[in-house]
Amino acid sequence: MKLKMPCAVCHGDMGRGHATFTAECSHTFHLRCVNHRTACPLCLTPWRDVPGVTPTQALLFDDDEPLEAPPPHGQATAAAGSGVMVLKTHCQYPAVARDASRDGFAVLVHAKAPALALEAAKAARAPLDLVMVLDVSGSMMGPKIALLKQAMGFVIDKLGPDDRLSLVSFSTTARRLTRLARMSDAGRASSERAVESLVATGGTNIKEGLREAAKVIDGRRCKNAVSAVILLSDGQDNYTVRYSAAAAPDYNVLVPSSLMRSGAGSSTPVHAFGFGKDHDSAAMHTIAEATGGTFSFIENEAVIQDSFAQCIGGLLSVAAQEACVSVECVCPGVRVLSVKSGRYKNHVDAEGRTATVDVGELYADEERRFLLLVDVPRVAEDVDVTTLVKVSCAYRDAATGQSVDVAGEDAVVKRPVEAAEVEPSVEVERERLRVEAAEDIAAARAAADRGEHAEASEILCSRGRALAATGDAMCAELGMELGELSERVGDPTRYRTSGGRAALLSGMSSHWQQRTTTSGNYGKALGGGGYSTPAMRKMVGMSVKARQKQQQQQFSTSTPPPPSLAMNLMRKCHRFLRLK
Repeated sequence: MKLKMPCAVCHGDMGRGHATFTAECSHTFHLRCVNHRTACPLCLTPWRDVPGVTPTQALLFDDDEPLEAPPPHGQATAAAGSGVMVLKTHCQYPAVARDASRDGFAVLVHAKAPALALEAAKAARAPLDLVMVLDVSGSMMGPKIALLKQAMGFVIDKLGPDDRLSLVSFSTTARRLTRLARMSDAGRASSERAVESLVATGGTNIKEGLREAAKVIDGRRCKNAVSAVILLSDGQDNYTVRYSAAAAPDYNVLVPSSLMRSGAGSSTPVHAFGFGKDHDSAAMHTIAEATGGTFSFIENEAVIQDSFAQCIGGLLSVAAQEACVSVECVCPGVRVLSVKSGRYKNHVDAEGRTATVDVGELYADEERRFLLLVDVPRVAEDVDVTTLVKVSCAYRDAATGQSVDVAGEDAVVKRPVEAAEVEPSVEVERERLRVEAAEDIAAARAAADRGEHAEASEILCSRGRALAATGDAMCAELGMELGELSERVGDPTRYRTSGGRAALLSGMSSHWQQRTTTSGNYGKALGGGGYSTPAMRKMVGMSVKARQKQQQQQFSTSTPPPPSLAMNLMRKCHRFLRLK
């Protein structure tokens, strides 16, 4: 007679009529008592198969490879030569007459992240946890999947031994190919095998791909200082998003709630890459915006590796995290009216005496510029100078974990009896025009999406002409960009089907976040632009050289014609000459 053991959780009978679960550790329970548990309540053995959840629906992936050493704590010593954040201010005009007041006087706050230490740069930087979410639907078949594999080989090669990588592929369904593993020799080999195994087939289920990535990020038992998700897709999600002529699709349904950017603490950004002209740029842009990432448009499919390199160059050089710029008015009567900060959340107190901008994460040498519009009051006859605002920044050093507080330059204007008429500050004017250009790109997008393509084109053309008229080289370059976008947005067909919307949205992502993206054709985007950093440019340069070397090797190893065929050709040539 077989002895029936009671359930170890409720101690109840497990006889006929009760659903039971026998774990891989051989212990048996009522299914209701251990439903969705991830470990045995008796021996604490982790369960690969979670009761009540199919293997493909695992709640979280908590099998990430342990870090080689614990992350640096706040008491760690900063890397030599890494420096600190630099804060500067620029006033619209150097002086305001004593008996004059100014409403909406512009003050530029300029923040520049510290550079990476020149010595032992690998040891100085913060390690990365990266999840690559790759579209392997049927439309990726052929050259696209080959280019993707080549680009992934470059990414794997450039990650350091302290960085960790997990690969997720998606088509009709999604699958985690590799756990989050350190890029040791074994980790690289495993990742390379997974990349080589990719096969293009099926539909496009972006939501499932991101869900798998979220389970990797959320399930980590230990965390590197920096984390990111890179999403690549060449098509439209045809499993989750509902498309209707009556209403715009809700693309936010594609983003897992845990990846959504929130006001509390740091989050993991999703950097979205639209591959080719057939991807859903509105979906990819929404995903990036919702998570704090960037949206890039890879129009020239051959440079996918360079596009990844630019993004990786930034992620491997994060210098500051949770950065917050604070502004405090000094003299009575000075008030902050508003802050032009793009996608970065700002707050101005009710009295207008203080303001903050949540900057978040900054790459080494990366810059951010914010415009403050302030009220400047009249002053007494004996006042020669008015200190408008004090500026400071608090952030966490990504490499050391230390909290850092930096005081910047005070914004000061002279108060003469009469103020001479002078040209406004070049720095302030450039930023004012850049902000207006970014607002016009958004306005052009809205016009084009409601079918007013001529209006959208004119918005961008008008701003481009104004920028060209300044005579400033940087403004002229921005004007040329708007001119190119104007051509793309003016033609309805080109806007919808030939990358016009994608180029516009990538430009919006770049200018609103002041971070470089891949937008449109390769020569005008990668490794350059006003937001590119030295680390980004260096990584793109390495990618270009690697591609060129690979092309040369392929050319030199191309199979020559068989000797017999060459001899036959020579005989025919000689025979022809003799006949002549």
